[in-house]
Amino acid sequence: MLLSPEPCVNAILVILTIRVMNIDGVDLNLLAPLAALLEERHVSRAAERQHMSQPAMSRALRELRAVFDDELLVRSAGAYQLTPRAERLQRELAETLPRLQSLFSIEPFDPRNAGHTFRLASSDFLLTVIAPPLLRQALAQSPGSTFRFDGWSDTVYLDAERGALDIVFTGGAAPPPLRSEPLFEDSYSCLLSAEHPLARAAEPTLDAYLDCNHVIINIAEARQGAIDIRLGALGRPRRANVTVPYHALAAAVVQQTNLIATLPNRLLDALTIPTSLSVIPTPAEITPISFSMAWHPRLDNDPAQQWLRETIRAATSPDQTSSSGKPLPAP
Repeated sequence: MLLSPEPCVNAILVILTIRVMNIDGVDLNLLAPLAALLEERHVSRAAERQHMSQPAMSRALRELRAVFDDELLVRSAGAYQLTPRAERLQRELAETLPRLQSLFSIEPFDPRNAGHTFRLASSDFLLTVIAPPLLRQALAQSPGSTFRFDGWSDTVYLDAERGALDIVFTGGAAPPPLRSEPLFEDSYSCLLSAEHPLARAAEPTLDAYLDCNHVIINIAEARQGAIDIRLGALGRPRRANVTVPYHALAAAVVQQTNLIATLPNRLLDALTIPTSLSVIPTPAEITPISFSMAWHPRLDNDPAQQWLRETIRAATSPDQTSSSGKPLPAP
């Protein structure tokens, strides 16, 4: 069956009447004067409404007439009337301008009504000490939001850079281009069997510490972050008899062995230490380490991310988590 050619002919006629406009050279600042001119239909009143001088509004009208190749406003019986093109523009602007204003305005974040998903990553130690107070405060303020915690991996910094993570909790500072803010400083202690020869040492020497068998938490490249970096810088690396992925597992491994686990005091404060284990200080060479949150600079001014970072700061304040470490001021 042959189709009627009338719809096709009408479509062709519509296409032929469309004037293609290249918007690359169009000044979007003319949209607000255009809306005022079409609504007021008077140059002086439109100028007053837009807080412009009358000559400036007249120049805007001339530019708009050139852009649209249409008079837009024509004088009739002592007043200005809209051309058919101007009437169509006025209807379209009624929908377009509010959308543009929303596009360029700062979107507010109301945690009470938000349903945002926040993505964070950290080692199990930092999650153990940060997540409980953080979630208490965050969920009380934003019960509809979701907080997704990922474990530590070799790609966390790259994931934050490409937008897969909002916050990375890390020892020390994250590499550029990520931005880092110190949250707190923590010292370390040794967890070992109560029967271990060093169990009653007031403070073991570095030699005595290094002579022992160690369980090391594999943060990266089979090293426990800043601890092994510092010992390596001294030319006194420790040997890992056992390497595990989690701090909590290291605490469990030392039971009924001759291994020593070197753990942050905030984690030890959060654990229930059985009487079969002892906690002693580390050698003086293992100094306190700062822990930070890191994020990509593109999130600096995002209201939801600003709220998240402020909530993290509050959750890691001294009165929220027990620790022998001391808080650090934000830069």
